[in-house]
Amino acid sequence: MKGAKWFRSWEFMLLLALVVELGVLGLINPAFLDVQNLLFSTSDFVHVILAAVGLTLIIMTGGIDISGVSLMGLASIVLGLSFVAGAPIWLAVALALGVGLLAGAFNGTVVANTDVNPLVVTLAMLFFYSGLATGLPSLLDMLGFKAYGAGGFEAYQYEGINGLPKSFTWFGTGRIGWVPMPLVITIVLSLAAGWLMTRTRFGRFLQLIGVNQKAALHAGVPVRRTLVAVYALNGFAAAMAGLMLTAYFTSARADLGSEALLNIITAVVLGGSSIYGGEGSVLGTFLAGLVLGYLRQGLLALGITSDVVPVIVGALLISTVATRIALSALNRKRANRAAYEAERAAVAAIGE
Repeated sequence: MKGAKWFRSWEFMLLLALVVELGVLGLINPAFLDVQNLLFSTSDFVHVILAAVGLTLIIMTGGIDISGVSLMGLASIVLGLSFVAGAPIWLAVALALGVGLLAGAFNGTVVANTDVNPLVVTLAMLFFYSGLATGLPSLLDMLGFKAYGAGGFEAYQYEGINGLPKSFTWFGTGRIGWVPMPLVITIVLSLAAGWLMTRTRFGRFLQLIGVNQKAALHAGVPVRRTLVAVYALNGFAAAMAGLMLTAYFTSARADLGSEALLNIITAVVLGGSSIYGGEGSVLGTFLAGLVLGYLRQGLLALGITSDVVPVIVGALLISTVATRIALSALNRKRANRAAYEAERAAVAAIGE
């Protein structure tokens, strides 16, 4: 019975779409289906998947956080500036992840304690974190800090910070067997998020808040703490995605990930999460991220310019939302019909 249910699930449809997509692209360009090519090319877009997985947890609550893309750049520049200031790389990584965690927690605190729409809150923080990432070198100089071996941090304001140690960049360029490290990290963290969502009380809290926040509060769910925690986790995921990009490009930049917002939101919605809350799937988001990533690479390989690709992704997002609405209406119609038939059968049984 469970097997039959899986074959009717949205995740199975995404898996089928991924297979068909790769098959079509492989027919057009057989080299596209080379196993090493398929694996190594994921390093170009797994940061989108990781950030989308973090956002999936928030979407479950009926909220949203669009500031993650700016946290990628902020985490990257914090790591780079910490390193050139003389901090060991492990401490620089910890500081960058800590900034992401605290920034996410701040977003959650504002959302949980005010009536301001999460979209408005995180839109404001998107600009704030982006500006902070760009202006942080100048700010550090104003405060009197000095870069190790340099006159000041301002030299790094618009240029990437290079010279990061191989012990760090290996996590972006290294591999285990044929599997790139960014993909390994994304799979491990996605599995952890999936377990958190489906196997823990915290995940149940997320769903209850998304279905009805007031009812969840009356049922004893710690709504505010849960919201702060889930936004903090999203900030951590965004920071980790930023560090993966930094390691992959072997350079810390304030603008890393800035173009990924549309792809992240599309991956979450295409993955089956309801924008109204109460429904979401980490597996669906992961598969949707693969579909989008390979679609983008396939289109670019066919000679379609990068300016046109966002138009196609946007059209895919619109069609996905429309399809989900149509399927929801169809499911409601089937449920109502089943209830009607059951009621008729009960009335007939009483009459007999």
